[in-house]
Amino acid sequence: MKETFRNLLIVTVTAAVAPTPLAAQSADLVLCDRVAADPADPDKPADAKGVPDIGASDIATAIKFCRNAANASRRAMYQLGRAYAANRQLPEAMAAWRKAADKGSTSAMVELGVLYGTGAGVARDEAQARKLFERAAQAGNPRGISNLAALGGGASSDPARARELLSKGAETNAEAQYQLGMMLAEGNGGTKDDAAARALFEKAAAQNHPGALERMGAFAQEGRGGPKDAEAAKTYYQRAAALGDEDAKKALERLRCPYAIKDKRGNVVTNLCF
Repeated sequence: MKETFRNLLIVTVTAAVAPTPLAAQSADLVLCDRVAADPADPDKPADAKGVPDIGASDIATAIKFCRNAANASRRAMYQLGRAYAANRQLPEAMAAWRKAADKGSTSAMVELGVLYGTGAGVARDEAQARKLFERAAQAGNPRGISNLAALGGGASSDPARARELLSKGAETNAEAQYQLGMMLAEGNGGTKDDAAARALFEKAAAQNHPGALERMGAFAQEGRGGPKDAEAAKTYYQRAAALGDEDAKKALERLRCPYAIKDKRGNVVTNLCF
């Protein structure tokens, strides 16, 4: 019995300290996420911040680690496509996105749809673009829904259906929360509901979604769907502006210079700033 226990202990300790392909793969995926995760990708883990664009200095790193992780992760395969695209290697990007889409990556479907819709690197094919956007939209991808709407038909001709599709993604995805919040705030596809819209914007803002932060600033400033709070509004605008949101930057300028001086024709001549 003692010998058996000793052997088991040796096996357990060896397994704990010896590197395994799975552990190495996980490390590659972590590094891939760090430099190439897409903030709008529904597959992105909550603890990965994501980058709107892969920095030039990170492209080589992204290609290396995402390629290592791609065989075991559709997210890494999609992110590998992003890295190739950032490096102007469009054929390689398309190949990676096709593989990721075949594995169910809705973000890869959207990227391929954009290429077919615009004719970038491939013959323009609106029917193929629509098919890809529809697949992504059916899975609740907010960009799939909005791009399908841009083509006309599908979700755009049935806003109520668009709400339904967005609701699936809004359980976890910041972009879907933002898009659904906009529909609720505008009464598009159903009843207007400022309180529900504000709750969705708040969820997305907590994930640093620039548009949702800007909307939270506006809602807090106006008291829409909840309490009016000028200080909170300013903080939300500042966070959104730091992430590059132009509407938030304009809102901050209006807060700084709230009084407009107009000529007799009603044209703004200047603003008084405090």
